Amino acid sequence: MQEYKDSSVGIYLRLMNQNDTDLIIAWRNSEPVRRNFIYQVPFTRQGHENWIKTMIETGKAVQMMICDLTTDKPLGSVYIRDIDRQHGKAEYGIFIGEADGRGRGVGTAAARLMLRYCFEEEGLHRVYLRAFPENQQAVRSYEKAGFLREGLLKEDVCIDGRYRDILWMARVDKKEQG
Repeated sequence: MQEYKDSSVGIYLRLMNQNDTDLIIAWRNSEPVRRNFIYQVPFTRQGHENWIKTMIETGKAVQMMICDLTTDKPLGSVYIRDIDRQHGKAEYGIFIGEADGRGRGVGTAAARLMLRYCFEEEGLHRVYLRAFPENQQAVRSYEKAGFLREGLLKEDVCIDGRYRDILWMARVDKKEQG
């Protein structure tokens, strides 16, 4: 794997490993992270181990840790899932688990690095994501990374008995378009 780092923001990406499990579980269950996920059920060790076995090990997903360039401290995680090699696409996801990783461009930088990975190493043509439209900080970050708004799915998911809209965004590999 090539090196994926952004010195201006002070982060790099590395592949997630089994040793990251406890941190990922804690982050995914924290309120600032959980509330922005479509699937908000409590995240368990068994669930994460199943994710590794059925998605990571089978090549249906790639997950990386976002780490501080100076201290190597993990700040969050970025991933692609449901990799569709026939159609050259995958779904993008990110979460910043550490408070000191939020609000300073880490998410945007990590998205740019992961997109580079997706297009250069995975050979994907398109990377898409789903977000809550009211999560404006995330939406702005995705737009800065090059994602474009493609549509609004009205009342698409039911969370806590309430139907919520989902914003659909995507980025296409511009090099392929000439």
